[in-house]
Amino acid sequence: MSRIPVLKTYKLYIGGQFPRTESGRYYEVNDKSGKLVANVCLGSRKDFRNAVTAALPAQGSWAAKTAYNRSQILYRVAEMLEARRVQFLEELEVLGFKKAAAEAEVDAAIDRLVYFAGWADKYQQLFSSVNPVAAPFFNFSVLEPMGVVAAVAPEESPLAGLCTIIATTIVGGNSVIVLASEKMPLSAISLAEVLNSSDVPGGVVNIITGNTQELLSHFASHIEVKALVYARTDVAEIKTISELASASVKRVILYNKVKSWTSAETEHPYLIKDTQEVKTTWHPVEQIGGGGAKY
Repeated sequence: MSRIPVLKTYKLYIGGQFPRTESGRYYEVNDKSGKLVANVCLGSRKDFRNAVTAALPAQGSWAAKTAYNRSQILYRVAEMLEARRVQFLEELEVLGFKKAAAEAEVDAAIDRLVYFAGWADKYQQLFSSVNPVAAPFFNFSVLEPMGVVAAVAPEESPLAGLCTIIATTIVGGNSVIVLASEKMPLSAISLAEVLNSSDVPGGVVNIITGNTQELLSHFASHIEVKALVYARTDVAEIKTISELASASVKRVILYNKVKSWTSAETEHPYLIKDTQEVKTTWHPVEQIGGGGAKY
């Protein structure tokens, strides 16, 4: 008798755990020849709300870590992704990636994590400032995380694009809930396994699979979500999220004009700034005798 292989179950990743969708629904993912590859969870509104519940408490403790520590953790994720490079190549190729394209996708994902790990303790120096004021005050502007960020990852770049969105969001202290590529979700859940076995605290990164049309309005309107990152090109979806996000006073960051998520155009620190708030602090200067100043 021939052996029946044990196929991998692709679940959601919420709060550092791998639950099945609460709805019990799934959808089929087929390879380029039409053969069934996997059944993937069809995430629901309740799953998204559970992810927000997990992301909220995780964000505060994650932001409290030193920038250097966040840098170390991101680099550790890159190390572990490198060690499982062959697995990710296979998952991309089975869904239709050519070998060279799959290698470019995986290598870009690893390199992107290393790149933004390097910026973790540097972007503040680049974007912060001491502002001139015509009064006896010092005026400082620094960046601070927004909080919980929801993101719709690229459809055609299921690993490099996903890693870019995650890295740029969490490196500055945010937590994130990501909707993975609907057509090619396998590498997203495998990435979740990497994150789960690394030093990224549970709840900092949450990955949901499912139908974009069903979940998009919830991503854009939830009151606890402070920003929505959208990395696809659908005009109707952009209109929907813009309307819903405006109603809930939410920042929308559009990456709908990115030509290639494996190129250098998505490798710059301004992507970190996109999900940061600017905090300005006034500090008085007390004048003392002799024209000096006491700080």
